[in-house]
Amino acid sequence: MTSSSRPTVLISTYLEPELVERIRESADVDVAYEPDLLPIPRYRNDHHGAPRELTAQQSQQWTVMLATADIAFDFDWRSPADLLTSAPKLRWVQATSAGIGGFVQRHRLDAGDVIFTTAAGTHATPLAEFAVAGALHFVKDVPGLLASQRAHHWQRHVSGVLAGRHAAVVGLGATGRRVAELYSMVGVRVTGVGRPGGQYVLPAGAEQVSTGDLDALLPTVDILVLACPLTPATDNLINADRVAALPAGAIVVNIARGQVIDETALTAALASGRLGGAALDVFETEPLPSDSVLWDLPNVLVSPHSASTAATENDFLTELFIDNLRRYLAGEPLRNLYHADRGY
Repeated sequence: MTSSSRPTVLISTYLEPELVERIRESADVDVAYEPDLLPIPRYRNDHHGAPRELTAQQSQQWTVMLATADIAFDFDWRSPADLLTSAPKLRWVQATSAGIGGFVQRHRLDAGDVIFTTAAGTHATPLAEFAVAGALHFVKDVPGLLASQRAHHWQRHVSGVLAGRHAAVVGLGATGRRVAELYSMVGVRVTGVGRPGGQYVLPAGAEQVSTGDLDALLPTVDILVLACPLTPATDNLINADRVAALPAGAIVVNIARGQVIDETALTAALASGRLGGAALDVFETEPLPSDSVLWDLPNVLVSPHSASTAATENDFLTELFIDNLRRYLAGEPLRNLYHADRGY
């Protein structure tokens, strides 16, 4: 039984018991957490999970928990579109994903007065490491090495060097800035691409342009990293003409959303061998259909939208939530506030 004098925090995604206890001890709040009413995790840090069949009693229990929640750690898994009515006391949701714009808009959750904060920044380092690994995968000809290894064929060969190449990083939020930082550390020349009028702190030596400069920039880059949120402004941002503008041998890394680039045009450029490779964590349709050509192209590295899912993810998410919870209770500005007008 919770006390009406304290706000109730509903944890609506699976968290390890020690992390739940950390939240409970961090502030003067009541914490509602019933893992048996939540989706079943399929892997560590799974915030979607396999849907759970609730009994009538369990369903009623979850309904009551929603109705009494003032704060939620993640969205209602059972019926997210009804959140504004099923949780009438709710004032703030801390999401477990950095990109929630499409989800919020699809379920019309921005029609009410609920505040949303994203997980931006918690996934920056693992995503940036994937961007480095993806580029190195092709620069160092890892596919060729693996083919020779499988054939038990010993033949010395020459590979490329990542240092000295030119990378364009599209999207300069926490993830894009971290990509720029890691690339700069290994000697890559970085051009950061932000939204028009945006001001960003980039590593020394990195240049900054806006998305309006893409047509002039793309023919000059060796590596294109997409790290931007999906918004009306970035949907199909890298269209077929811009895919064609990339120079022969260029590498594409997508850690944004599949809809940011024309996947048909990208696939054709990869299949023809004109592009050097693509490390893709996201796709237009997910899961990637089994008949997609991308599965079998030797110059494509397929990641099942998992580049951000590091073993320590829940720890970082919990730290972010506790910090925001302290800010919320003190009436201070929250980190990673979602802006409905921007879509992120």
